Formats: sequence, structure tokens, C-alpha cells
Amino acid sequence: MGVRFMAKTSPIEMRLKRWERKKCKPNSLPMLHKMHVRVGDTVQVIAGREKGKVGEVVRLYKHNSTVIVKDLNLKSKHKKGTEDEPGEIVMIEGPIHSSNMMLYSKEKNVTSRVGHKILEDGTKVRYLKKTGEVIDSVDNWVKVFKEGDSESSS
Repeated sequence: MGVRFMAKTSPIEMRLKRWERKKCKPNSLPMLHKMHVRVGDTVQVIAGREKGKVGEVVRLYKHNSTVIVKDLNLKSKHKKGTEDEPGEIVMIEGPIHSSNMMLYSKEKNVTSRVGHKILEDGTKVRYLKKTGEVIDSVDNWVKVFKEGDSESSS
């Protein structure tokens, strides 16, 4: 009888280089950091080359607290050609550290820190401290999940 291996899918996607040293838990997985931003949030970059630009969070990397923002921090990636198609240079978004961005209010055009509060119906939500605007509404989450499903199915 042959030996069969069960492939377990891990919820953590690692993007660590061999020489990077990260604090690990006893099960050898990296420590995941808590971040003040989530997928679908509108943020403004407050430091670095892209300072002052506004965009939407597309992806989070919790093991090193970095965030990918749509159409910001563009890097050129050189793709090698194959027999069928020629090589090309593609622009991709690079990660930005979460400490270099603040949540942004589209209505008031202002950046703000994030606060947490519990509403009358018992749901815990995040809000912008300057404007009092609630970020975690059900409509926002439905929109984010629909966009995620359409990207994965295509």
C-alpha cells in the first residue's frame, strides 16, 4: 500500500523570506498582529512615498502588519514569456505597513483614528473618532463579500 498525504489548507498565507526572523507561537506559526484597518476600509497614507493618497484596502498580511491598497505603491514586475505569449512588465501593488495609514472619511474628507463602541442592539462596531461615522455597517460588509466572491469565481 502506498502512503497518502492529506493536504491541509492553512488560513495563514506566509510571505516570509528565509532570512526573516519572526516571533512564533509554540506551534511554529507566526504571531499575528492586530490591525486598526480591515479589508474594504478607505485609508489615507500618512508617511512614505505615497503620502497623502487615498485608496481602499484590498488585502491584509497579519504576520507582518502590512496592507495592500488598491492602485497605490505600484511596483513593476517583469514576467517571463512562454512559447504562447511574450514577456511583459506588469504593475502590481506593493504592501504598505499599517502604521503608515489612517482611516479616511469620504464624506468629511478627513483622516481619523478608530474607536470601538457597542450600539443599542448589542453589536460592536468601529467608528471614526473625529466625525463619529460608523465604519462597520452591514452594507459595507455585504459589498466587500460580494466583490470577493466575484474575484474568486473569475
